[in-house]
Amino acid sequence: MSIAIMRKALTGVSGVPVTAYDGSGEVDPRITAKVYERVAAAGIHNIVAAGNTGEFYALTPEEIRIVHEAAVSGVDGKAPVTAAIGRSLREAVGMAKDAARIGASAVMSHQPVDPFAAPSAQIDYFCNLADASALPLVAYVRAEGFSVAEIVRLANHGNIAGIKFATTDLMLLSRAIPAADPAGALFVCGLAESWAPTFTAAGARGFTSGLVNVAPKLSLAVHDALENGDFAAARAIVNKLEPFERMRTKFRNGANVTVVKEAVSYSGLDVGPVRVPGLPLLDQHDREELHRLLRSWEAEGNVQTDPNRQETSKAAV
Repeated sequence: MSIAIMRKALTGVSGVPVTAYDGSGEVDPRITAKVYERVAAAGIHNIVAAGNTGEFYALTPEEIRIVHEAAVSGVDGKAPVTAAIGRSLREAVGMAKDAARIGASAVMSHQPVDPFAAPSAQIDYFCNLADASALPLVAYVRAEGFSVAEIVRLANHGNIAGIKFATTDLMLLSRAIPAADPAGALFVCGLAESWAPTFTAAGARGFTSGLVNVAPKLSLAVHDALENGDFAAARAIVNKLEPFERMRTKFRNGANVTVVKEAVSYSGLDVGPVRVPGLPLLDQHDREELHRLLRSWEAEGNVQTDPNRQETSKAAV
């Protein structure tokens, strides 16, 4: 896929599906592919394989490859598949090469988690990966402390399709966007629907989403409202999503993926618990609260469910 086409896809919703595990805790490629198939069928513009909602850091490199393969199979050409890569630079380069062989459209590099990482060297990490990758790269910027010049250097790299900007440093974002080459990388809201209106006002386009796993219509409605400049409509939908997103922030985001996986299980696909150190399962109170919310969305036709659904999820014990 050309970098221009990839940048166009990034102006939409970048959905991040969950990774399914079987009863023994191993990655279940069949159910994982079904999750990706549902997200693609909903019309999501770009689909990220093994992102944070896919538990990237809980997966081995071999498991990441399995998820990438399941994603390409499940999406089946309906949308670009952006394969998440990361860890050491050498590992990430190897993952990028594997992603190209598997048939991914692009790669997204998680920001390095090395405690001694320096801001300028983290930009070097992304740029070195972009140099080595045959596929366009999306740089996932999560840490603070970067200068405008460093972000601009990243945005102006010829093989970087986009910057998934996932901090609340809006001053940096609003200064970096006009300073960067307008023909360069697209700045994308990396903090999902709740922050998308604010990021859009600062000049970003598109946003990432874990909500697409269960309620893609709501994600797409936020996107459509923002594309039409209707911030009031976007905010109204974001307000509807607030209980779901707030529940995900519990335990300093330790329940982030847990809430999404419980919602997917509610919708008819048993995807298993979250691997530690994430919260494996919701407690009974939070599970019941989530189900009440999902039932209200379902009554409005906003929850994507399996026709043969049976509630298979279990409360934490």
